[in-house]
Amino acid sequence: MWKQIISKLPKKSSSKNHSSSSNNASASTSKSSTSHDNATGKSHSKNVPAKPSSSPPDSSGPKDGNFKGNGIYEALPSFKDVPNAEKPNLFLKKLSLCCVLFDFSDPTKNVKEKEIKRQTLLELVDYVATANGKFSESVIQEAVRMVSVNIFRTLNPQPRENKVIDALDLEEEEPSMDPSWPHLQLVYELLLRFIASPDTETKLAKKYIDQSFVTRLLDLFDSEDPRERDCLKTVLHRVYGKFMVHRPFIRKSINNVFYRFVFETEKHNGIAEFLEILGSIINGFALPLKEEHKVFLVRALIPLHKPKCLQMYHQQLSYCITQFVEKDCKLADTVIRGLLKSWPVTNSSKEVMFLNELEEVLEATQPPEFQRCMVPLFRRIARCLNSLHFQVAERALFLWNNDHIENLIKQNCKVILPIILPALERNAQKHWNQAVHSLTLNVQKIFNDNDPEFFKECLAKFRESESKEAEVEARREATWKRLEEIGMQKQKSSS
Repeated sequence: MWKQIISKLPKKSSSKNHSSSSNNASASTSKSSTSHDNATGKSHSKNVPAKPSSSPPDSSGPKDGNFKGNGIYEALPSFKDVPNAEKPNLFLKKLSLCCVLFDFSDPTKNVKEKEIKRQTLLELVDYVATANGKFSESVIQEAVRMVSVNIFRTLNPQPRENKVIDALDLEEEEPSMDPSWPHLQLVYELLLRFIASPDTETKLAKKYIDQSFVTRLLDLFDSEDPRERDCLKTVLHRVYGKFMVHRPFIRKSINNVFYRFVFETEKHNGIAEFLEILGSIINGFALPLKEEHKVFLVRALIPLHKPKCLQMYHQQLSYCITQFVEKDCKLADTVIRGLLKSWPVTNSSKEVMFLNELEEVLEATQPPEFQRCMVPLFRRIARCLNSLHFQVAERALFLWNNDHIENLIKQNCKVILPIILPALERNAQKHWNQAVHSLTLNVQKIFNDNDPEFFKECLAKFRESESKEAEVEARREATWKRLEEIGMQKQKSSS
């Protein structure tokens, strides 16, 4: 009986073994968690530290982030020196090697390591371009991680307080170049080839090239370096083409950038690049246009004419606007009225840009839409004809050199000539510039040849109006002269 009771009691040695095995399991769990966090670039302060093992961990390999001078950074074997079966693992190792960043502010620092990374990036680009077989999910994840580590950074723009005021002098300024471009260029090239590669499956890649990745990519468009913005433009266009699920998000995000630029900051380096991307996107819009695309035109594109630095991106903006009108001619009235609403009054160079864009829009405008907006349009053109800045007046007169616009004007001569003739007559009588004077006479001849009787009628009405205005002016001057005389007489009588 006593033996049976004693045998049921737990033995001390088994208790120790159980405790030891439990501790070992806990240590191994903590160690695996720590190693996983190191691989993903994270650290958790709440983790219970593992018991030190007899063999020290391998700290010789490179880790993500900035390179430290006492670390070891060595080149890996070339792809041509290893069997085909080992190339995927070598590719992963090379990607990990390229997650190390270097300080390019000092050209003499880490010269050897920088060259190793550059050569490794070149090998990665070639490998992606010549790869056979689909990329696995782990390869895609590691590639996106390496790209993210290298390109996503805080931009340090130069002070731009004067950029809005001196927008015309921006082209003469030297662009700011990123000293790390030798590495950045290759990373962008790798990303571009990786996205464009048929071996990159969209279903797998969209897990890692997600909305967060796209948002950070869009933020980089504010880079001062034009080379980087050019690469980003190509990359974003590829992302838009390959990942259809991201298309609405990309358009909405670019919308938000435009809103912030127009209504808040008027400071952004990448507006021209965004518009260039949108130009090709708009070109691919299916007909009839969706309502959201028309809203984008009215709320985002047309207000982009307001900022003072319009010259920086006007060519690309004008192309986008014209694409909309060519897609749907009924939008011409909306666009022209939007231009008239934002028309510059004191900025002559900006006024010339508006006239250039107006000609492109009118070239795609059909008669019904032209008739809806021709009255306010030619009131504005009449003011431009009388501008003392000869380039504004000259550019407005050049509209009659366009055959399509001239035909639209001739078809609606009865409405347009009474509006435009007073401005033409004033130019012919007293404009200081000889070129403007000659062009004015040519335009008058076009109207006269088109309908001589109506032209003479309008001219007679104008001269009658001029004579009436002269009489009113004479009476006004006589009244003021009489009031002055009365005032002087009262002054003499009071003295």
